[in-house]
Amino acid sequence: MQDYATVTADAALENDVRLLVRLAIAEDLAGAIDWTTVCMIDDDVDGGCQITPRGDGICAGLAILPWIIDEFDADLQSEVFLRDGEPLVPGKPIAKLRGNVRDLLTSERTILNLLSRTCGVATLVRQYVDAIEGSSAHVYDTRKTTLGWRLLEKYAVACGGGRNHRRGLYDGFLIKDNHLQLGGNDGVPMPASEAARKAIQWRGGQVEHLTAPSMVEIEVDSLDQLRDVLPTGPDIVLIDNFSLEDIRSAVQMRNQINTAVELEVSGNVKLDTIVEIAKTGVERISSGALTHQATWLDLGFDWFDTRDKTES
Repeated sequence: MQDYATVTADAALENDVRLLVRLAIAEDLAGAIDWTTVCMIDDDVDGGCQITPRGDGICAGLAILPWIIDEFDADLQSEVFLRDGEPLVPGKPIAKLRGNVRDLLTSERTILNLLSRTCGVATLVRQYVDAIEGSSAHVYDTRKTTLGWRLLEKYAVACGGGRNHRRGLYDGFLIKDNHLQLGGNDGVPMPASEAARKAIQWRGGQVEHLTAPSMVEIEVDSLDQLRDVLPTGPDIVLIDNFSLEDIRSAVQMRNQINTAVELEVSGNVKLDTIVEIAKTGVERISSGALTHQATWLDLGFDWFDTRDKTES
């Protein structure tokens, strides 16, 4: 079964990170300077710090550290001790920065803001993934992401062991109830089966110079709609806000009518509900909570003396 592309530390992510860092620089400096640092620290002072987690979690975002440093045009060298996706140990440094102290101080908050957020998302996602380990289901994110952070938060989801749903409206057909309501004639909603067939006919086709995506997913809100749409053969049917009993019935219906279609559950997906959902036999469970409910992981700069002790 095909799937949506996984976000990696590629050129697209780099572009988004650089845009975010430029915005952060504009917020902090507004075309001026870091007055406190320039006042207190001579411009030729070198130093070092370690980025250290204050609690357990999952590492996410170290791959973007060089891009942050570069956008600050900072005279800094970085060394990382973990790979994204690996567990964090409280008090054990994940990276080391050395160089100009003015640059370290000016970039400190931006570095910590970005990494604390990505590590926080990855940490929450890992809890969801671990909760359903051994089931047939996989955990997926949604488009409920922070504006401008879409790829970075989806990258963090992947670091946590989750899977990425579509990146945007350009990335696949996802027919929802509003499309059905507004896609019909004379105020009569379009039947789900007709909508699915229409999208299937469009996939891979051309609109001007653009090629339509290949993934077709349709949302249903009743077992009757599911029964109507399964024979048309979409890649995925999204069953939204179904009760556990209806999810089990949906899986049984799918197994009888069209086993090639995967089922995705959304709505009321939380850590205390996902285990029972996974037991129903669905393949996909998506939750906006992975991103909009994630809290930041506490990271700090631990400073150390870089001077050569043998000099004196």
